[in-house]
Amino acid sequence: MKRMSFERPTEHYDERIFPIDEQICELLKQRKEISNNNPGYPQFEYIEKWAISFNLYEDFLKSVFYVLRNEEKYQPTVEPIGFRKHVPILKSKENEKLLYTVTSMRQYSNASVIIFNIDWDVKSDHTLNKTFELYLGENYYCRMDTGGGSSGHLSFSYVVSPALPDDIAGMEFTFREIGVTSKDKPGGNEIVF
Repeated sequence: MKRMSFERPTEHYDERIFPIDEQICELLKQRKEISNNNPGYPQFEYIEKWAISFNLYEDFLKSVFYVLRNEEKYQPTVEPIGFRKHVPILKSKENEKLLYTVTSMRQYSNASVIIFNIDWDVKSDHTLNKTFELYLGENYYCRMDTGGGSSGHLSFSYVVSPALPDDIAGMEFTFREIGVTSKDKPGGNEIVF
């Protein structure tokens, strides 16, 4: 999904707090290093204590720590440019009466786009509200770009950067179902091609 550009919400900035903001950035860096970029989320008891100790609103601190738990979410996104070609993949797996298929890959000069489909019998009692993340290993950044569907069919596209090789023989595609409300809570299935 494309991220909206961020605009500075106001022209006002009290320059007297510049050194404090710089210290905040330094502390964020230390926090990231100490936790190996996996800080989790503080206990509510800690947040309540800090809110009282530092005269801050508890819900404000909850929001701050929610944002701080996943810096990767704010990584600059790569938009595919310079279309080169289509590469058929056509790998399928059936699991619990659902057919999962990686159909193809669009190759661009700076990225690849993987197409992933889920199909099922429309007369069955399946109601799907599934979202998957794509994992291709530490060397690739994958993000869902678009997704949608109709009765009996869902389709997702994932932008992968840097671009994958044209020959993907032997490459493993792992699609992990994620919870609707939180990436930290797995939704269940893991489909590996």
